[in-house]
Amino acid sequence: MVWLGQLSYRLVEEEKKRLEQQLAQTGETLFTLEFQHEAVENATSAEVLCTMELAVHGMRKAYQHMDIDKVDEQLADITEQQEVAQQISDAISWPVGFGDDVDEDELSEELKELEQEELAQELSHVGDKEEESPVKVARVPSTQLPAGPSTQGCSAVSRT
Repeated sequence: MVWLGQLSYRLVEEEKKRLEQQLAQTGETLFTLEFQHEAVENATSAEVLCTMELAVHGMRKAYQHMDIDKVDEQLADITEQQEVAQQISDAISWPVGFGDDVDEDELSEELKELEQEELAQELSHVGDKEEESPVKVARVPSTQLPAGPSTQGCSAVSRT
């Protein structure tokens, strides 16, 4: 039985060594992966930095002929041209034949005079028209109505 104990001890020792080697190999693999991950991050950062540098050069090239004073001047010119366009639009939309000197009170008075003339004309022709026939109204029955409600001949049933 002693030899059985020694055998199991040797098997356990061998298994322990194998697992330790596997652990060491896994640790080295993990270290390699972490190193590669860091290298990829650095490469990505380098690419980002390179792209940012290209963007700066592009912006400098785009704005090399621009000056804030020129931009302000262009904006002022645009505003001035918009005002001119609005004045032209206002002039075109103003009714033809009317000026700024239209007197609203005078127009209102003239309208009242025209209405009075029209009314006077209508009143002067009142007697000239043929007399229209009176409106026909339905005749009221001359028979006496029953004193109470009648249910004869009524097919409708009242519901309450």
